[in-house]
Amino acid sequence: MRIAGVHLTLLVGPVVPVPVPQPVLDALTQVEVVQQDEAAGAFTLQFTLSVRSPLHTLFLLSGGGVIPLLRVIVVATVNGMPEVLIDGVVTKTEIVPGADQRHTTLQVTGDDLTTVMQKLEFSGLPGLPYPAMPAEAVVALILAKYAFLGIVPLVIPSIAVDVPIPTERIPGQQGNDLEYVRMLAERVGYVFYLDPGPAPGMSRAYWGPKVKVGVPQPALNVDMDAASNVESLSFSYDGNARSLPIVYVQNEQTKVPLPIPIPDIGPLNPPLGLVDPPPQKFRELPETAKYTPVRALLLGMAEAAKSADTVTGTGSLDVARYGRVLKPRQLVGVRGAGPAFDGLHYVTQVRHTIKRGEYKQSFGLSRKGLISTLPVVPP
Repeated sequence: MRIAGVHLTLLVGPVVPVPVPQPVLDALTQVEVVQQDEAAGAFTLQFTLSVRSPLHTLFLLSGGGVIPLLRVIVVATVNGMPEVLIDGVVTKTEIVPGADQRHTTLQVTGDDLTTVMQKLEFSGLPGLPYPAMPAEAVVALILAKYAFLGIVPLVIPSIAVDVPIPTERIPGQQGNDLEYVRMLAERVGYVFYLDPGPAPGMSRAYWGPKVKVGVPQPALNVDMDAASNVESLSFSYDGNARSLPIVYVQNEQTKVPLPIPIPDIGPLNPPLGLVDPPPQKFRELPETAKYTPVRALLLGMAEAAKSADTVTGTGSLDVARYGRVLKPRQLVGVRGAGPAFDGLHYVTQVRHTIKRGEYKQSFGLSRKGLISTLPVVPP
């Protein structure tokens, strides 16, 4: 697929993918990749199909179960900078018939490598035990078994590490690895996702807090005449979206539970807006009184992390005009949207749509508060 300033690379194969032959790449008509903040990434490939096409054996038979793990990697090189859009496995193939053989379309869909983490189920009680291991150690141990796929774990310890005493309780895994890892993340207000790259065949398994700090991506300019680089951008504000969780810690001497409010602001999640209304409602967690203070604090932090952002935005852009690929789970500047919405925003999701001659992205933004915290938004 030829686009000005953009080169697309497709790698396919069992476990270790390799570049596809030229006839397969020539038959590719559309690529769609979805990257979301906390959910699994997904992709859809569309090919024109003929009777003698090698796609019959490459995708159809493998999608039918002959090859249990057919891996697909899509790399977009924009102005000389390669970006791995997706590293996943095929989950479904289907043929959309046309008027004749020339118009028949093969559609291949799949998800990122978190699909592999759902293959092995642990059922029954008490489950796979992890004695005297905090959540951070359990996650690192689980992710180690997927090193053959190029998955490199990045595990951030929680603020208050809770080490279970084996004589009191031994955590046990129920369900598959993906469910258990995400459950452990939710308990401490963390997120878990696979970030493809930086090189093809590698992925970073991130288990930690949402990071809303760092160097922002080039600004999204709207209504700035020749400097505009987005096709559309709109924002909404909901001042009633936030809530304040209250946990209860029981005093050992008096047996009286003490209420403790937990704010939703941390060193890695600073407010990106100057004017942010206080929480409009309280969310009590009375069940935390029966837990240890450390565990109650972690549960409170998990609830605080779920507090909704008051500002959300959606838009679309042309990658050739923007000059690079907009990445999710990072900061990006906004200029020209007005004093209330200009400034830094967190990119929650990105949808890539690549066709012959065009490469476009639709995206979602969020942040807490109105009015930028920066005097000048970097270009």
